[in-house]
Amino acid sequence: MIKSFRNIAAAFTAVVLLAGGTTDCHAQLFKKKNKEKEKVTVEQVRPKPAPKQEGVLEFIVEGNDTIYIDQIRASKVYSRLPKMKGREWRQYYRLVHNFSKAYPYALVAKKLVMEADSVISADNLKGVKREKYINKVQKELFSVFESQMRSLTVSQGALIMKLVDREVGKSSYNIIKGYKSGITAGFWQGIAKMFGSDLKKPYDPEGEDAATEELVQIWEAGDFPAFYWSIFWKDPPEMPIPEKYR
Repeated sequence: MIKSFRNIAAAFTAVVLLAGGTTDCHAQLFKKKNKEKEKVTVEQVRPKPAPKQEGVLEFIVEGNDTIYIDQIRASKVYSRLPKMKGREWRQYYRLVHNFSKAYPYALVAKKLVMEADSVISADNLKGVKREKYINKVQKELFSVFESQMRSLTVSQGALIMKLVDREVGKSSYNIIKGYKSGITAGFWQGIAKMFGSDLKKPYDPEGEDAATEELVQIWEAGDFPAFYWSIFWKDPPEMPIPEKYR
């Protein structure tokens, strides 16, 4: 049954990756507000920085000295944590591992949806032309990602659906309904229910998905590899996603 579901999951994931729709991403809603930067008082006589040019650092000239100005992101150091035992820790370890495999594909979905929307809008594709374009992209994606999708577990596939909702801004059910039809969406919802999932359930960053949202924030800060290593004492798995889709 699991093998059969993976086949279904592969096809279903391709549908999600291809679905057009609103690209108003949840990421804009969930990002924490940046803290106001501390203002630095300088003497009035100090010269103002030269106008910033692309690819050139800001600088000021004082006498014969040229002082370059830049901001460097603070580095975070994660110590090697001891292995923890217990049911809750096992669940958390599983979430972190599954996230390392699922989130890259959610980002692929976000990029593809935005590109598809852009092409459909720019070329004013409707009816048969739109269907032909979607089918062409679908064929390409199946050839690239089908084997990868089959290698994922049911839990990882379900997490991808949740993260796609976060990145794209629509539940998996609504994506399929908009792309195909309500009947097709209902069919996939029935399959998902058999495995304890719900395609209509939205991503909840402040409730059920709070732990996942924390991992997203760590990823966006560029700290996930170090965080993963601190837990598992090894680097996170590198997903075989072609550069074109990154």
